[in-house]
Amino acid sequence: MRLNNVLIAAIALSATSVQADDVSIEYMMWEPDQLEIERAAIAEFEAANPGVKVDVQAMAPKEYWPKMSSLAASGDLPDVFAMSSGFVKEWAAAGNLADLSEIVAETDLGSYFDGALSVGLAGDERVAFPQNWVAPVLYYNKSMFDDAGLQYPTADWTWDQFREAAKALTLDKDSDGTIDQWGMWLYGRYAHIDAWVFRNGGRYLNADETAIDINDEAVSALTFLNDLIQVDKAAPMPQEMEGVRQQDVFPLGMAAMWVDGSWNIANTRDVAGDNFAWGIAQVPLGPDASEDTAAAYAWADMLSVNASSEHKDVAWAFIQHMVGEGRSAADFLGGKVPAYRAIAESDAWLENDQQPDNKAVILEIGAQPVYTGFSRKWSDWRGYVAEGAGGMNGELDEVFNGRKTLDEAIIAITDYGNEVLSR
Repeated sequence: MRLNNVLIAAIALSATSVQADDVSIEYMMWEPDQLEIERAAIAEFEAANPGVKVDVQAMAPKEYWPKMSSLAASGDLPDVFAMSSGFVKEWAAAGNLADLSEIVAETDLGSYFDGALSVGLAGDERVAFPQNWVAPVLYYNKSMFDDAGLQYPTADWTWDQFREAAKALTLDKDSDGTIDQWGMWLYGRYAHIDAWVFRNGGRYLNADETAIDINDEAVSALTFLNDLIQVDKAAPMPQEMEGVRQQDVFPLGMAAMWVDGSWNIANTRDVAGDNFAWGIAQVPLGPDASEDTAAAYAWADMLSVNASSEHKDVAWAFIQHMVGEGRSAADFLGGKVPAYRAIAESDAWLENDQQPDNKAVILEIGAQPVYTGFSRKWSDWRGYVAEGAGGMNGELDEVFNGRKTLDEAIIAITDYGNEVLSR
């Protein structure tokens, strides 16, 4: 929806007497590279709405949240800003995010993916709107599967089939006692692990997401993954991959399979080039899951409006432009899925002439019930920025490196997580 003349007139006649040629909104986002992609869409919005100016600033993700936290503390947040699924509940609870429920009511939400929309809710309030969404996928090296005479992963693959494939694809090619090709690669990071847990009906949190309460299905999934490393020797200990960027292990041909976010399609293309053929699949459904408990793991990158903004109507019009038909498939790199269905389902985004030639798998994930596992303080207790140490991420790496038992780690994860959630 474009900001039309009626809306401009309404702004001009509002109680604050803001004139159309004086309307300026601030927009803040992470990823400076993404800003270069979005500049054209921002300019188009301004051209279609004379008198409206968008002042935009972008910064690296590691700088973004400290800066935003500082602005929130001083009451100086921008009108529109990028919002992470992992922080939306926390920021809504702090009163920083405007409830857009009424202003969004006239929007055709059927044009957007339900799962992505659901992440922007805090209770009954619509506090964020999705721009794009992502999901962990199973990357697999077709060339290695072909060499081993194995069938590619399918939507109905079982965990036993995955495990047997991982073992068969682990090779000491020159018989020197050192593995040259691993069947699988993982460490304690959320995007490597949590899809397995949620696809098995596992949960880390209690029903109201106020405490860590790891259920049996989650323990079963974590045991399965640890056994791939410690029992089957089909995946390396994380410490064995030190010095290699985690997102490069698969595209460098060091492992035949890997689960991580669909956004890594772009990096995999860049690093792997034409060295081998590869595809993506859904993480297999776990043996302990039921129709009611199985969930796809996906989340959205969103935009929110400052609860104190004086230009909420303008801000919402800008968001609609930035998430909807004002964008093109070329704006969403690799496996970042446009929240606007028409773009995501277009041939231009599906890119069937590139690897992987089955990006539609990601859309199949998004059509399922979605669970994120994101709670207040999720970044802290999960170890989101732990870089191999701290929170759940670090505890799982201790297990995968053989320095702790899973039972010991679960006790530590629970104690630390509950201390974090109690703050």
